[in-house]
Amino acid sequence: MLDDIMIGQFFPADSLLHRIDARVKIIVLFIFIMAVFLCDTRADYIVLILLNIILMYISKIPISMYLKSLKPMLWIILFTFIIHLFGDAGEPIVKLWLFSATWNGLFEGTFITIRLFVLILMASILTFTTSPLVLTDALESLLNPFKIIGVPAHELAMMMTIALRFIPTLIGETDKIIKAQKSRGADFSSGNIVKRMSFVMPILIPLFVGAFRRADELALAMEARCYRGGQGRTRMKEMKLERLDFFVSVLVVIVVIVLIIFKIKGI
Repeated sequence: MLDDIMIGQFFPADSLLHRIDARVKIIVLFIFIMAVFLCDTRADYIVLILLNIILMYISKIPISMYLKSLKPMLWIILFTFIIHLFGDAGEPIVKLWLFSATWNGLFEGTFITIRLFVLILMASILTFTTSPLVLTDALESLLNPFKIIGVPAHELAMMMTIALRFIPTLIGETDKIIKAQKSRGADFSSGNIVKRMSFVMPILIPLFVGAFRRADELALAMEARCYRGGQGRTRMKEMKLERLDFFVSVLVVIVVIVLIIFKIKGI
């Protein structure tokens, strides 16, 4: 189950998406997130779905990886769909005890489900095609203008780097702890929910102890290397916008204009 968690994973490849500047990808992601929340017609959703399929194809990353990124969120998506199906008013389809599934709830739940799928896939495309270090440098570069109002750009970027870097490490540590507990006779798959919850503490305690130990070791390592924040720091590879980045920006503007036209005309 833990192998299905793809947060923070990066897959090196020689694709068009890998070569795009990370700053452009972050801005494009935010634009499409806003577009997803503004979408309310079938044409809008069709455009976004086709765009996601095209981006997944040109990323040269196996579709199975994207499906794995969706798997941990399936229960939340299913719960959201059920809430809309039985919670929205309208003409009933079927009645189950005190609740009625309605046609309006079916349509709304379907659109919300598609919206969640699109959002998760867009975020996965960004993280799969951008290494955590490059992603952090891009975030710091985008936050730099806000330093004039006191936003600690470098510190925020550093925290995000560490968080992204240690997600796979902590997942691996959790897997080792679970296997160690199973070798000692722990059973995580049987019994009622109260019994299963009682096995959480033997996992969480060593996990937190290991996390604090790693944090302390990281702090000592940073101090030993005379880390004093972002002031005066340089990078081996400076981020530069290329022709491809400008082309992608223009293409995104065109897609957004198309979505706006669909919304105005109510297609």
